[in-house]
Amino acid sequence: MFIHIALFRGINVGGNSILPMTELVAILQDLGCREVKTYIQSGNAVFVHPTSDQTQLARQISLEIKSRRGFEPRVLLLTRDELENAIAANPFPEAEANPAMLHLGFLSTVPQTPNLPALEKLRTPNEQTRLIDKVFYLYAPDGIGRSKLAAAEERALGVPLTDRNWNTVVKLAEMARVLSSSK
Repeated sequence: MFIHIALFRGINVGGNSILPMTELVAILQDLGCREVKTYIQSGNAVFVHPTSDQTQLARQISLEIKSRRGFEPRVLLLTRDELENAIAANPFPEAEANPAMLHLGFLSTVPQTPNLPALEKLRTPNEQTRLIDKVFYLYAPDGIGRSKLAAAEERALGVPLTDRNWNTVVKLAEMARVLSSSK
C-alpha cells in the first residue's frame, strides 16, 4: 500500500464544482482507497492505495468525479516524500511565521521553458519567488489575492499547478505521517 496526498484543483471554490467531502471520501473508497482523510473543503485528501501509479490513479479519480458530479477536476497526487521534500526545500523559512501568505504551487511536471522574466516583471518589492523542481514557492506578504504574480504563475510556468498555503501543506504532511505510523 502506498500513501497518496491528493490535491484537487477548483472544487468548492466560489460556489462552483461542488463536491462535499463525505462524497469525495465515498468516491475514493469506491476506487480502492483506504484510511481516507480529508482536510478543509477545497479539496485535499490523504489515503492509502495499492497502486504507485499516480498518473493513472489521478485520472481514475477525476473521471469518477465527472461521472458522478458532472465536472472533471484536475487531481494532482503526491507521495509523502514529495510533500516532505517540498517542505524541507522551502527557500523562505522566515515566511513560515506568516503561513497564509506563503504558497506552494505544486506543478504537474517540471517546466521545460518557464517564463520567469515575465513573473519577475509582475513581482512587487515585497514578494519573493523560487521555482524548485516541481514546486513554485511564492511569499506574498501583502496578500495572495492582490498578487498579480500569483494570478499569472501557471501561464508563465507553462504547466498545470495547484496552490496550497503553508498551513495546508504542513497539515497534509502531518496527516500523511500519522497515516504512515499506523501502517
